[in-house]
Amino acid sequence: MGALRAMPDRVPATQLPLPPALPPAATQLLDQAHRALREATGHTDPRQRYATAHLGALRAAAGVLAARTRPEPARRRPRSAWVLLGQVAPELGEWATFFAAGASKRAAAEAGLSHAVTEREADDLVRDVGAFLVVVENFLATPPPPPPDASPPPARPWGTPPPSPRPPPPPPPTRAPLPPSPAPAPSH
Repeated sequence: MGALRAMPDRVPATQLPLPPALPPAATQLLDQAHRALREATGHTDPRQRYATAHLGALRAAAGVLAARTRPEPARRRPRSAWVLLGQVAPELGEWATFFAAGASKRAAAEAGLSHAVTEREADDLVRDVGAFLVVVENFLATPPPPPPDASPPPARPWGTPPPSPRPPPPPPPTRAPLPPSPAPAPSH
């Protein structure tokens, strides 16, 4: 007698499939990102607020990388999390570019430079990191795309024509124009 399966092979049409569970490291990094954001909102010094919020965004990016990549056994040199994020999740590429551009400002703020960031820049970054966390959580709630098929398509025998493409779908039905409505009678 065979073993019973806990999950059916197919999800009923009336039920949406659940997203895959996040690895513990990804969950932990997202929790750290939220804590950093809460901590940033409590700082009165704009340098601390900016640096802490930026680190929260970095933790969120690391959470995506932990959820969607496997460690490489032999890397030549460390790569920026923002560069990796743009490669692993192209849909988050604009966010990666945005936060990568703020890394030097974060370093200046962490160094305590008096004019590293303004109140406005710190407040804006806190808001942006909050929005980024929402985007990351929504991104991770969707199943990852299937890996590209590594096997090449089967070869055609020499002289065999390529398969014909599917015919285009028919155009949507058109409705007959409505007759013009009678003009209202003039009132005297």
